[in-house]
Amino acid sequence: MNLLSLTDCRFCSVVSKTNKEDPIGTAGTCDHWLIMEIPQPWSQDLFQENPTIKPLIGLFQELIVKDGVNLRPMLMAPDREYSYPGFTRVLYYYRPAKLFSKFEKQEFVVPDEQVTALVTAILKQLMQQPNDLSKFQEYQQQSNHIRELMVCTHAQVDLACGRFGTPIYRRLRKEYAPISNGKLRVWQTTHFGGHQFAPTLVDLPQGCLWGHLEPEVLDLLVNKHGSVSDLRQFYRGWAGLTKFEQIAEREIWMQLGWTWLNYLKAGKVVAIQEGEQEENADWAEVRIDYAVPDGSISGVYEARVEVSSEVMSALNSAKQMELKPVKQYHVSHLVKIQ
Repeated sequence: MNLLSLTDCRFCSVVSKTNKEDPIGTAGTCDHWLIMEIPQPWSQDLFQENPTIKPLIGLFQELIVKDGVNLRPMLMAPDREYSYPGFTRVLYYYRPAKLFSKFEKQEFVVPDEQVTALVTAILKQLMQQPNDLSKFQEYQQQSNHIRELMVCTHAQVDLACGRFGTPIYRRLRKEYAPISNGKLRVWQTTHFGGHQFAPTLVDLPQGCLWGHLEPEVLDLLVNKHGSVSDLRQFYRGWAGLTKFEQIAEREIWMQLGWTWLNYLKAGKVVAIQEGEQEENADWAEVRIDYAVPDGSISGVYEARVEVSSEVMSALNSAKQMELKPVKQYHVSHLVKIQ
């Protein structure tokens, strides 16, 4: 494939944003994240070509394709301030329970030559196979107090991510990370889906995804002070839920405000349009169970999500852009039943 020059390119995210495509429900569902430092430049076929990652491809495929594990592998660029020459950082996040509010993290900083062995051990543990993860204890970091903002700047997969992700990354890295007293790190990452929503970001350990970001909403996103409704149009959803559950969850968040993000929660699709894959269904009924962390309050929301309209959008940036209709949804019914 010939890479387009910026002057030739029509950006998918500009089309998506101009046509008011709602990003909600596009976060993808994740139970595990595995994020490794790999220096840039990142080619389009990085996962197949990089000598550190190549030996791991078989294990990733076994887990994701054969065993159906919701694992999302990502790569991040080493940072002059955070990273150490000769060492590689590996972040592993996992869903701690059925009801949860944020992912648990294990972080390792290992000598470069041991990265493949470490990741193999993590994946084998996940597969409940014999592994030597205990050998890497000396490299484990105490970093559970650190929030990681991951911004996709992977231009080789889609130019929109480089063009729009990079300025957002730079602003967050320059203005917000340094004043956080070591509680916030900001990283550039490879693609994690949804480049039509560039600039797009993952907020970990929470697991919320954001898209179509604008500089003026970063303050609200980082500091969580102010009206949640101002973030509504940028919210792609929470990775602990599936598509229709994510759409319902946003409405609950809009009603309850910031405290909702700390509630333990789990979702379930209880009914869906017959004969349709979830991706394409016109309606679904979902249930969201929730509890506060100390267990003193718990309850259930029930919601019906329905198609409200269609917009034309582009899934990839290109010189000759192919537009496709994308269903837009709204919550037609939401009730707290206990």
